[in-house]
Amino acid sequence: MAISGASDQATAQAWAALGGAAEAVGRVRYGGAGGLGEGPLPVRELARATVGACALAAAELGAVRAGGDVDGVGPLAVDEGAVATAFVSERHLRVQGRAPVNFAPLSGFWRTADGWVRTHANYPHHEAALVRALGLGSATPEGLREAVARWSAVEVQERAYGEGGLAVAVAGEYGEPQPLVEAVRDSGGPGRALGPAPEGRPAAGVRVLDLTRVIAGPVATRTLGLLGADVLRIDAPGLAEADDAYADTGFGKRSALLDLGGAEDRAVFEGLLAEADVVVTGYRPGALERYGLGARDLLRRRPGLVVAELCAWGWQGPWAHRRGFDSLVQAGYGISARCAGADGVPGVLPAQALDHGTGYLVAAGVLRALADGGGYALRCSLAGTASWLVREVPAAGPSAGPGYSAQPWLRDTDSGYGALRYAVSPFGDWAAGPSRWGTDRAGWLPR
Repeated sequence: MAISGASDQATAQAWAALGGAAEAVGRVRYGGAGGLGEGPLPVRELARATVGACALAAAELGAVRAGGDVDGVGPLAVDEGAVATAFVSERHLRVQGRAPVNFAPLSGFWRTADGWVRTHANYPHHEAALVRALGLGSATPEGLREAVARWSAVEVQERAYGEGGLAVAVAGEYGEPQPLVEAVRDSGGPGRALGPAPEGRPAAGVRVLDLTRVIAGPVATRTLGLLGADVLRIDAPGLAEADDAYADTGFGKRSALLDLGGAEDRAVFEGLLAEADVVVTGYRPGALERYGLGARDLLRRRPGLVVAELCAWGWQGPWAHRRGFDSLVQAGYGISARCAGADGVPGVLPAQALDHGTGYLVAAGVLRALADGGGYALRCSLAGTASWLVREVPAAGPSAGPGYSAQPWLRDTDSGYGALRYAVSPFGDWAAGPSRWGTDRAGWLPR
């Protein structure tokens, strides 16, 4: 039996946060059996609501480009099995038959003198900073376990951050409330006029400059790519991405390297920016301002642009400028303590739902901004999604339909990394597998 978005409070909340008309929510229909129901928090409800809101935003943009509006959108079917599978896409990934490395040996929960700390050392520079900060004789789990046991969780946290590493004390209470989505209309003028789009590709012809990494931002941009956008991801040549991460999130886009500190590469970037319709960024507040690429700078130079920014800890408060990942926000926001087992060991959500959910919200925000003519500054954060999860998303009871299986949503393809087994999007499948990170030309495709 299908569940209407009109009767699903989480979908109504997400759509309202995106500025959508309340009466449109009823066009979304959920069916099938969903996973992600394990644990004390309503992750399944968050997942389907963010995907449902994104589906509605995509349909709205398609209707607007056809000369109508959201009132002309028909029923939208969202399969909860596809949603559940996509929300753990990194776990389903197989690269040449090999399971990916999602967490490195020094990433995890560690008991301290007064509690627990969560570390993140998946990238070599973060591992090196953690080893340096804690004075580890060797980069081994045993050495880390012995070191952190001597200090309080906050001491470990501050030592790590002081050296550029990543560790967060596991909080016993929920963090401060944060907004789910912030959207500000820019008064500088509308964006480029968009004509009709092919059915199922409402973002066709839209050029998206992707300045994101890891999961949340790349999920947003791979979704926009699937919906027809020309997505070009730009990274600095000295900050490598993990191959397994890009093999999962590199669908629907191309990837090139540019050094924004070099005159020649900066000129190439400026040429790309001059023809972009959307810029999506996933760095800490202030990190891109030194290059003149903050939202205010971009909108002043390019009225009509849609700029979507996402970060870990939100845009205000003492932690706003700190680095973070989904696992760390779960720890610092009180979610890990809420998910602790009977033995007191901190736990995790059944998916990196803060990352994936925020990604779909960012994509939805971009689609809605384009439908409204462009000229928007959007902000989302993992902490904002966490705040929504623990305070507002209601548990909606058992899912409809038979038992959940991921199998119908898994596919095989060739890619720049060889043969891949991967999870499709809730909105369909991509035309091809990803190229290798950083190997594409830094240029737009013909419109």
